[in-house]
Amino acid sequence: MLRTLIYYLLFYPWTLIAILLALPLSFISADLIHIFGIIWGRGCLVIAGLKLKVEGAENIPAHGPAIYVSNHQSNFDIPILYAGLPIQFRWMAKQELFRVPLFGLAMKRSGYIPIDRSNPRKAMHSLNLAAQKIKAGSSVIIFPEGTRSPNGQVQTFKKGALVIAAKAQVPIVPVAIQGSYAVQPKDRWRVMASPLTLTIFPAISAENLKVRDVEQLTLDLHDKIASAVKKGEQSHDS
Repeated sequence: MLRTLIYYLLFYPWTLIAILLALPLSFISADLIHIFGIIWGRGCLVIAGLKLKVEGAENIPAHGPAIYVSNHQSNFDIPILYAGLPIQFRWMAKQELFRVPLFGLAMKRSGYIPIDRSNPRKAMHSLNLAAQKIKAGSSVIIFPEGTRSPNGQVQTFKKGALVIAAKAQVPIVPVAIQGSYAVQPKDRWRVMASPLTLTIFPAISAENLKVRDVEQLTLDLHDKIASAVKKGEQSHDS
């Protein structure tokens, strides 16, 4: 309980400061905002008393943009990815978040990509926009489950990430987050202690990837990440 109290007493002021600083920085460079995002993410883990272990950092592509595909267990996944991926990237996030005062403006200024799921045509427009940004040089992170897992298990992946990869012809990097569900399950407010691991797998080439190949590759990505999460849970339990 003390951990939770300390976290919230520090998290909200820290996040407000980050947003207020991000807005003026956005007029200088979106990349500069991201650097501050890394500082924010690491700060969130520190004030929660959590330590993050990163495995497979050598698998991050040295040159050019990529699509990073990750499971989604908790609100802590966002600071975990900021803290664990030492690269410039942009988020794909649901359209509703861009309407939040200050926060939404900071997201727009940072170059984040809104996903409009209200109908298939708008959703496809979002995917095309993402592909264009990636082709222009921006790496992107996607949670293909679409929302946080209700039980910590990796849920069914939507095909959007691979559709973008087929359009942009850039590598896909699978990423597994382990431990964040134990820190804060969905719809819970308490912050618990748990070891955190971010596993980065070797990139998968999307060169010559066709839309018809998307379904099977989506299943393969899901199984790879789900297997790592399950293995991490078993290791922690033992």
